[in-house]
Amino acid sequence: MTKHKKDKHTDDQNKNIEPEEIKPESLENEESDSGSADILDAKIAELESQVKELQDKLLRKAAEFENYKRRTENDQFNLINYAAESFIVKLLPIVDDFERSMAHIDDIDNNKSVKDGIKLVYEKLMKLLNEQGVKKMQTKGEQFNVEYHDALMQKKDTSVAPHTVLEEVESGYIYRDKVIRHAKVIVSEDSTADENQISNEDPSDSSAENEK
Repeated sequence: MTKHKKDKHTDDQNKNIEPEEIKPESLENEESDSGSADILDAKIAELESQVKELQDKLLRKAAEFENYKRRTENDQFNLINYAAESFIVKLLPIVDDFERSMAHIDDIDNNKSVKDGIKLVYEKLMKLLNEQGVKKMQTKGEQFNVEYHDALMQKKDTSVAPHTVLEEVESGYIYRDKVIRHAKVIVSEDSTADENQISNEDPSDSSAENEK
């Protein structure tokens, strides 16, 4: 009798206990996969946004480089084609002076004025060339130098040392530190070389010629 009551009491306790809620394992996995997918989608969207931003920057930089390249090419073209522009602009007033002088060149009464005008134009032209770094060589009385002079002929002149420039046929010019045109000159002969050549001749040859 006691045992029967005890079993009945145990059964009543078991009836009062509510069954514990148990989640299926598959449902937990589905929730975990769903969360991972959301994180992955967000990461992909972020990376796509970064890629798009970088592409935009790259396109802008490429466009800027093309514009810079075009401007540089235009600047180089203008520099090459119009390098002498500033010099020509400075030269034009001298051309104007020449034209004014030539307008009166046929006036006999104005010969002195024309000469003075031409002389003034020449001085202005040489001054302009000097300002641009162009210098005329001073050759007369200088020793002949192949780096600056081009000898057209030699002339005897005992009053100067051998190989001295006697006359200048065409002026030479230097641009900064470069010879842009050699001066064409006439130089004195080396008379001592001729004398040495005569003295070095064999006397026997000379006597033999006399016997003949």
